[in-house]
Parts: sequence; structure tokens; C-alpha cells
Amino acid sequence: MFSLKTLPLLLLLPIQLSKAFPVPPESPEEKKAKIVQNYLENFYQLPRKGYQAARKNSTSMVVEKLKEMQRFFGLNVTGKPNEETLEMMQKPRCGVPDTGEFMITPGNPKWERNNLTYRIINYTPHLLLRADVERAFERAFKEWSGASPLKFKKISQGEADIMIAFYQGDHGDNSPFDGPNGILAHAFQPGPGIGGDAHFDAAETWTDNRTRPSNDPIQPTGSTAPTACDPRLTFDAIVTLRGEILFFKNEYFWRRHPQLPTVELNFISLFWPSLPNGIQAAYEDFDRDLIFLFKGNQYWALNGYDIQQGYPKDISNYGFPSSVQAIDAAVSYRSKTYFFVNDQFWRYDNQRRFMEAGYPQSIATTFPGIGSRIDAVFQQDHFFLFFSGPVYYAFDLNTERVTRVARINKWLNCRRS
Repeated sequence: MFSLKTLPLLLLLPIQLSKAFPVPPESPEEKKAKIVQNYLENFYQLPRKGYQAARKNSTSMVVEKLKEMQRFFGLNVTGKPNEETLEMMQKPRCGVPDTGEFMITPGNPKWERNNLTYRIINYTPHLLLRADVERAFERAFKEWSGASPLKFKKISQGEADIMIAFYQGDHGDNSPFDGPNGILAHAFQPGPGIGGDAHFDAAETWTDNRTRPSNDPIQPTGSTAPTACDPRLTFDAIVTLRGEILFFKNEYFWRRHPQLPTVELNFISLFWPSLPNGIQAAYEDFDRDLIFLFKGNQYWALNGYDIQQGYPKDISNYGFPSSVQAIDAAVSYRSKTYFFVNDQFWRYDNQRRFMEAGYPQSIATTFPGIGSRIDAVFQQDHFFLFFSGPVYYAFDLNTERVTRVARINKWLNCRRS
């Protein structure tokens, strides 16, 4: 029990203690460590509260998880939280982990039918009108319909296959939102109950950029779907696969079949969930019936559409010097594979499995007329088709000269190119 006379002393006690034992401000290194730890725990399965212990080991899980994250986003793979890595970690993004091992439900969940329903449970309280929200989702589902056999119908009542809602903070799915910026949204794999549902952070300021772009718009990670007739379109990589041609761009690829009139746009993750986005080079080994895909200093082997065991592997297996950390383009012809890096190329013997002597050589000298950096290349008949920016060059291997230059959109059946 205390009297009114002692009350002022009790009120002063916290002030006196705070002066005697000041709390030191968080240092930049501690702040950086917290950002890295939280990000890797949320999106790369780093064990909780393991950061400080792991830092002491040069082969720590943190280093490996950082490398995994850097490879995923196409950053320099250093295993260190450098400036570009921290900048990427602090960008707004979806709330679904990037690791291929992440699973909400066991097995390989997929929709059991192609005709699906969706329902918008509530609407964002910021800026967007109800009609704007409905149009935005209608456009989004139209994109999915165009790239898949799925068809979507909006319903206003009852349980839909895909329930869409705007929530704040903890909303009962073990994936709480974190307020403005940070995590923007998350969705769940096909299945009953919460399966298939999509949640958006109601604390964000959502806008329709067509009509009301903000003065300082936040750019989330990821990219919009490329369009075949975009005059600025470029390809990341191209490869033939048993008669088909695959054109890679960001997280997408087009499939062009010689017997079909249409060209399909698909998500890379839809066919190969464990592959990264942004494939940089690819080639088909006809003798072994394999295709090889490259990103950074790693590569994968596929038989048809099946990824082979034991991959990814390091490109040093080909015999590249340590200075080569990525491949711009690759193509195989008559049991030789040509690797293009900057303004040079190497030649690899597919049968003997070694890099031939006398390389690298100049691209411009060996392939006159191909002077700029190559984005992608593939072989058709007796031609190498070199893609650089929005145009491609048909190089005749018999006459050793460029015989045709045209817009790359033609390969996607775009008549306006």
C-alpha cells in the first residue's frame, strides 16, 4: 500500500531507470541481420532463430539460403547480404515462399476440372471502387484462361473454388499480413477449403494503374506477362524440343509446334516447379535426347519435360574458366555445342565431353554480320538463328553469311511485327 506522497516517486522511477540503463540503438549490422533472417525464414525455409549461430560457420545454412535467393532473382551469387540483395529483400512481394520444396498440401495438387468459379468476398477500402476491383480480377482470370485450359466464372453467393478477400494482419490462415509494403498478397494451391483462395493485404493502397497511378508507385517484384506483338520484345533463351520451339521470357515461355497454328504462353513453374525464372541460355542435344537450360553458373538437363536427377550442376563441368559465371546463349550442331558469352564463343565436343582447344574465339570474326551481344540462338536446317534485341539474324552455315534480318515477333505469329 502506498500513500499519495509516495506516488510521485513511483511515477519518476521508470525515468530514473531509463537514464541509468539506456537501451542502445539498433546498429546497422543488427538491422541488416534482422532483415536477412526474417526474409529467409519466411521465403526460404531458414530454421527459426538460427541466424546468429549459423553466422559463425562459413558453410552456414544462411550462406546457402542467400545463394539460393540470389540465384532465384538473377543476382550475383555471393552468399552475402550485399546492397542489391538487401534492396530486393525490402521490395513489396507476394507472401508465397520461393523455394520449390514449399508445399501446403501433399502430393501434386491440381484442379480436377477446367471450369472453375470465383467469388470476391469483400473489397479494398482504399481508392479503388468496387467496379474497378471486379474489372481487375476479370482481366486477371482472362489472362489465365488464355494461357491454360481453365475457364473462370464469377459468382456472388455460396462457396466458390477461388475465394478472394482483402484482409489486414492476422486473418486465420497462419500467414498474417504485415501492413503497408512488404507482403502484398498470397494464394493457396488447388484443393478443398482454403485451397485455391487468394488473399490481399487490405492495408496496402491498391490502385488501377490504367486510370489512377499514384505519384510514387511501389513496384512489386515479378513482371507482367509479355505480349507477342510488343515491338520491344526480347527473348531470354530459345531451345528446340523434339520439333517444338520454346521461347523463354522472364517467368514465361511460349511453345511453338510446327503442326499447330497457335503459339501457347505458359508459366515456367507450371511445367517445371523446381526451375528458376529467367532462363538465360538453352540447347538441345539431339544425340542424347536431352535439352539443357542455364541460369547463372548452374544448368539443368531435361528429357522431354522431365528434369533429370542430380541437377542443377555447375557450368564448370563443361570446362569454362572461373571468369565465366553465366552463358548468354547456346546451340548444338553436328555433335558440337557453341556457347556464347559477351562477344566471344566456346565450342564443346558433346561426344568426348570436353571443351575444344583454341577457344574462346570472336563471334564477329567467325559469324560475320553478328556484331552485337546475343540474347538467344537455335539451329534450324543449315541456319543458326541469332536473336539480339527485337530482331533476329539468319546465318547460313554453308555460305557463312547473314541472309535475313527480321523482327523476332514473327516467330510468335504476330502479323504486326
